[in-house]
Amino acid sequence: MKLGIIGGSGLYEMKGLKDIQAIHVDTPFGPPSDAYFHARLGSTEVYFLSRHGRGHRKLPSEINHRANILGFKLLGVERVVGFSAVGSLRAELRPRDIVIPDQFFDRTKKSIEHTFFGNGIVAHVPFGEPVCPELRDLLHSITRGLIARKKMFSGLKVQNGATYVNMEGPAFSTKAESNVYRKLGFDVIGMTSLPEAKLCREAEICYANFSMVTDYDCWHESEETVSIEMILENLKANVTIAYDALAELIKAIKPAKACSCGNALCNAIVTAPDAIPEAAKAAIEPIVRKYVKCEHAQACSKPGKILS
Repeated sequence: MKLGIIGGSGLYEMKGLKDIQAIHVDTPFGPPSDAYFHARLGSTEVYFLSRHGRGHRKLPSEINHRANILGFKLLGVERVVGFSAVGSLRAELRPRDIVIPDQFFDRTKKSIEHTFFGNGIVAHVPFGEPVCPELRDLLHSITRGLIARKKMFSGLKVQNGATYVNMEGPAFSTKAESNVYRKLGFDVIGMTSLPEAKLCREAEICYANFSMVTDYDCWHESEETVSIEMILENLKANVTIAYDALAELIKAIKPAKACSCGNALCNAIVTAPDAIPEAAKAAIEPIVRKYVKCEHAQACSKPGKILS
């Protein structure tokens, strides 16, 4: 079983991992954020990817999400979990709490870069339930168990189900924006997870997000205004529960799946097969091969490949 993890570069330093090696992947959409770090824990293979690149070199709007997710697909990954920092839009969701979102709201300006389709091939993938329910419930169960068992996590809360509003950044929200998001009923705010969910759905990969609350955005009148120092301090405090949740997830996850994520493209491609350019088919051949056959995948484009 192969599991993909997107987050900070330190996640692959967790205890118990064996046979760690860097794997470089080439894609038709350009390079992923960094090398994928492959490791084993028990019978599970894990591929770690630093979302912003090691050393945190990429702005949220500079992340090549298409290359990141296609890279996982080329590596044979069937499930992806994104670990990310978020701001809270609810008084009851406090800094250092954990949220497992089940919905997203798009406030980005680059949605054309959040799909594998276009260039002569059109698909409309159902996205009403954007998170794999099976993976989300497993993450929630594991995290709730950790909070109940370990004194160091006493007082923390984990919420299963929330709406994550994805802004573009890199600046944080204005107070007016933050208050509008609250009035619209959103729960947490971040800059990176919606594109991952969209592209994983198109790639027929299960996706769930482990959101670590670091601040109250800027709406909370009695709390300090959000700053990068505050975020980093609270994120550092959440590293331990993230490590522990990930370790238990790797051990608990099973190869068999009961969700429908693996058939998301069924009936979604609307372009007539004979009207699809061979180059368009070849570019995303790992994603569409079940539904559309490319006769000249090696010759008509630059298919993605694993370099090392």
